[in-house]
Amino acid sequence: MSTRDTTVAATGVAPGTPATRGGPATRERILDTATELFYAHGMRAVSADRVIERVGITKVTFYRHFRTKDDLLVAYLRRRAAYEHQAVARLREGAGDDLPRALRLLAHGIGAETCRPGFRGCPFINAAAEFAEPDHPVRQVVAEHRAWFVGELRAMLTAAGIDPPDAAADQLMMLRDGATVAGYLGDAEAVGRDLEQAALAVVAAHRRPG
Repeated sequence: MSTRDTTVAATGVAPGTPATRGGPATRERILDTATELFYAHGMRAVSADRVIERVGITKVTFYRHFRTKDDLLVAYLRRRAAYEHQAVARLREGAGDDLPRALRLLAHGIGAETCRPGFRGCPFINAAAEFAEPDHPVRQVVAEHRAWFVGELRAMLTAAGIDPPDAAADQLMMLRDGATVAGYLGDAEAVGRDLEQAALAVVAAHRRPG
């Protein structure tokens, strides 16, 4: 498997259609390349010039699509966020109000992700580690994405009768964060199983008797 294919598999981001002409196609090529390089080597370590060279375009063409490197970083994260929005929407549609099933699907989806070749952790956690400034555009996208994910967890918990859902949602989010790190540093094969068991234990602890 090539480095590009490995990174795409790890991030879950489908590549755009390569093309030498056309604004949207060129923008997708830039994003495809940035996705590969940022995820594999770090967002600060990869310069705009490196992306430009890898894509094979001029600086003028690059800056026509992205005024600054920060704009490219934001686009990279928003693209990943859109992928996760779609994945969670499919999960919720498949599970309905069956919370144990939803958590099982989520846990094993995360487990499968961490087992992919080239997995290097959650792109959003990685980004937060690189950009400490809370007002940086990257941190703002990370904060938006995490707020969205916690909101999805709250909605699933509420639909299953967990009221109030806030503490359980925060605990599930912490488990999710830990699972992505465990998959990178520990036994990725066990992540799905352990995350499912821990998530169900959290739900049981917050479910009111009767």
